[in-house]
Amino acid sequence: MPHTLVAGAPGAAVHAAGPGTSVSTPMSVGAAPAAPAQTQAAHATGWQRHVPVLWKLASFAIFFGLWEIAGRIPISLAFPPFSKVAVAMFNLLASGELIKAYANTLPPLIAGLVITAVVGVVCGIAMGLSRLTEWALYPGMVIMQTAPMAAIIPLITFLYGIGITAKIIAVVILSLPMVTMNCYSGIRQTNASLLEMTRSFMGTRRQQVTKIILPHASGMIFAGLRLGISGGFIGIVLAELLITPTGIGDTISYYRSVAKYAEMFAAIVSIIVLATLVLTALQLIERRVFKALGQQHTQT
Repeated sequence: MPHTLVAGAPGAAVHAAGPGTSVSTPMSVGAAPAAPAQTQAAHATGWQRHVPVLWKLASFAIFFGLWEIAGRIPISLAFPPFSKVAVAMFNLLASGELIKAYANTLPPLIAGLVITAVVGVVCGIAMGLSRLTEWALYPGMVIMQTAPMAAIIPLITFLYGIGITAKIIAVVILSLPMVTMNCYSGIRQTNASLLEMTRSFMGTRRQQVTKIILPHASGMIFAGLRLGISGGFIGIVLAELLITPTGIGDTISYYRSVAKYAEMFAAIVSIIVLATLVLTALQLIERRVFKALGQQHTQT
């Protein structure tokens, strides 16, 4: 006889097996305690999300703590503790001296980095896609990458003087080869099987470049931009130390000459902090680009 569902006790299913007989089957009662488990899992996930930030903060605390101890020993009279450097940086900011220094440093730095980003990426992609362009540009990029900056700066000064042009050229010389060579390597390392697949589906050269080569090389392109930014900051400081005594380089040189080492280290730390902020901003842009590329790949 077919089973029929009849009324039973709460939490039990009662099936009639026949006339006058019924069998109660217990039902699983586990839905209610699931909420606390989900809450605990959410708390654990939130805690794990903050672990990388906590590790970074701990590493900074250890570094600055060791700096403070080394400055208090002291290991050298020219190495002040971190607390004095922090006070000196606050005083430089409050007096406006640091802001005036960066007013002279930032224009050539920004101009040099923009030139590097545009020219470097274009030249790197062109070298990767064209053998003729590679033969024309590759030797020059290798020479720029390996030439000692201290030997080139006197030549830059002789040709362009001690103005803003010389600073821009110093930034470009130190940063351009890094961007170009990384873009070139990223293009050359494109998976050959993907290109073959594009050709087998009658894809055009433009589709190969836009759909396969550039997305595949985007990681190397951004890595080159990060290296180029680092090289640009080094170039501007060297230019202001060796070409013309202005900007943040002049601030470093002045406080070194008058033996105010806390102020000297404060100026050095400020340029490091600025470079770190710029690199962090570029990393955020890189993540957004990769996320957009991933979404586009998913849709296609």
